[in-house]
Amino acid sequence: MCWGVRKCRSPILLTGIVLALVAQRPANGAPRNAKFLSKTYVVDRKYKSMLGPQSTEMIRLEDGVRPELLWVTGFRAVMVGPDGKSPASREFMCHSNLDMSQALHRKLFDVTRETPDRVFTLSQGQQEIRLPEGFGVPILSSEPFLLNTQVLNHNVEGATFEIRHKVTIDFVRDSDLKTPTKPLFLVSANRFVLIEGKDGHFDIPPEDAGAHGPSCLVGTGANENGRLVVDGFGRKFTGHWLVKPGREVNHTNTTKFMRLPYDTTLHDVAVHLHPFAESLELRDLTADRSLYLSKVRPTEGKIGIDHVDHFSSVKGIPLYKDHDYELVSV
Repeated sequence: MCWGVRKCRSPILLTGIVLALVAQRPANGAPRNAKFLSKTYVVDRKYKSMLGPQSTEMIRLEDGVRPELLWVTGFRAVMVGPDGKSPASREFMCHSNLDMSQALHRKLFDVTRETPDRVFTLSQGQQEIRLPEGFGVPILSSEPFLLNTQVLNHNVEGATFEIRHKVTIDFVRDSDLKTPTKPLFLVSANRFVLIEGKDGHFDIPPEDAGAHGPSCLVGTGANENGRLVVDGFGRKFTGHWLVKPGREVNHTNTTKFMRLPYDTTLHDVAVHLHPFAESLELRDLTADRSLYLSKVRPTEGKIGIDHVDHFSSVKGIPLYKDHDYELVSV
């Protein structure tokens, strides 16, 4: 199998803050999994999204002496008690993120394609990712991951809980495969608001903005430590912002952020959203059509998300390097 961009073109797995996955057993290889427990978090007050206790630890799928090729096929996370077994309410889950060093990965696999360090993200509404049959994310067993977990509490007062994340990563050894696995790589599409600058077209020259669809709304960052991105023209954007009372529809051109290296196909979409979200849509602006619309089912009678639609397909959806794309968040 080849990984070089010039020799073979990998289909992609889109994450969206959009992207995530769950494990599926490859029909032609022995399924394996690695399980991890986060530290124990004490939840004794309300914590808004992205502001609760969190931690990051380095993990590996295997500790063999000789590195070997593995295929990651799924990722799932559930909330448990301090014993690591007793089930706990998913309403305390903020996110489980799995990252890797793409600089190291590119060197090991001799690829030049730029991809984000984020591999998977799970949050309220989607607690597992299952890649379509016959697809996987290639890694060497020696490559480390960073696992970040965080809790929140939007609803409960006057009580204290001890909670952990229980994370499972599904994979298969290449040596166990009878037929080849198709490699996936991650493309991240993020929705923003404009914090500072002339207009809200991310990384698009101001004089060309009118040809690239609606721009991001102007907004206020959710907190001082919120995610801040500066584009090539000095404009500041954030992916976590305060939403004013009322309905908000925000358009973000994500073409430059996605950095598609070539024409390819989209096979999995995971969506990371926060309470009060209604939907998130990926659109092809050039073709003027919707590629995927993810709808949200809120938690009844509480602040939270019960379900977020996600996408997984063997056939996939065509994506084109020379097209413009946008995210529409409601």
